[in-house]
Amino acid sequence: MKLRTILLFGSPGAGKGTQGAILGNIPGYMHISSGDLFRGLGIQNPLRETFLKYAGRGELVPDEPSIGLVQDDIENRTRNGTFQPETDTLLLDGIPRNVAQAQLLDDTLNVVGVLNLFCKDIDIMVERLQARALRENRLDDANLETIRNRLEVYKAETRPVLEHYGDGLSHTIDSTQSPVRVLRDVLEVLAKLET
Repeated sequence: MKLRTILLFGSPGAGKGTQGAILGNIPGYMHISSGDLFRGLGIQNPLRETFLKYAGRGELVPDEPSIGLVQDDIENRTRNGTFQPETDTLLLDGIPRNVAQAQLLDDTLNVVGVLNLFCKDIDIMVERLQARALRENRLDDANLETIRNRLEVYKAETRPVLEHYGDGLSHTIDSTQSPVRVLRDVLEVLAKLET
């Protein structure tokens, strides 16, 4: 059975995590952030070192460990009853990050929509990332060079994922707005996807 999925999509600093945290509290929706999963790994877990190595340079973690981590989390949530695959909708944040990952997930996910949080002002994204680095002690957001590299990696590797899913599934939302206004626009799209 394929899992009904909506992708939270956008560049670093576009607001995926903010929206995902809110939407994940709606009954029937399960928010999973690949970045949060990686950052939550124990010190002894070798995958944590892999994440820190790549994230510290603003690069993507290789495909197989990224997908494996998310799939393990979905299985754990299914086993413990916090995710009901027959009725709940996954809100995936931060994965797939490239076309290869999207292809690897095609047999698992039934993507019904892509919420493309688009921020046309790079300075706003940089400010958000630097503020988050201070608030959450995130190394991948602290260094300006790393941030700029993350944004370049997004353009080169992640943005093509939109083409993989096609225009019919993509819903572009202006994420330069306040979080409340972004949420309003996101909820309008989710309401349409419910019908």
